Amino acid sequence: MESFSSTDLNFSDKAITHFLSSLDSRGKGIGIQIGVRKAGCSGYEYFFDYVDSIDKDNIVLEKNGCKVFIDQTSLSFLKGSLVDYSEEGLNKGIKFINPNAKAVCGCGESFTV
Repeated sequence: MESFSSTDLNFSDKAITHFLSSLDSRGKGIGIQIGVRKAGCSGYEYFFDYVDSIDKDNIVLEKNGCKVFIDQTSLSFLKGSLVDYSEEGLNKGIKFINPNAKAVCGCGESFTV
């Protein structure tokens, strides 16, 4: 496992490779937006979207040529987290290792702080 900072939002190389591949397959976009919103059975859920134009209110993080956009509120929920990509059997996708989450729902899609 890669080492990561407890005060920053961190991305594994596998996650960045996945984001870059997704952007390439889509054929357009300047980056990926990640964030947190109120929803799900535990209170909050993670979300992803493609970014086609810059929103000046978003913070831009860049790793290995991949731009990741995030709003300040979401960043406060995600500080110290590692965004990873995992493949376990037939299940594959982005996974958050979030030290701020006090509980995660059974489906793994939402969390409580």
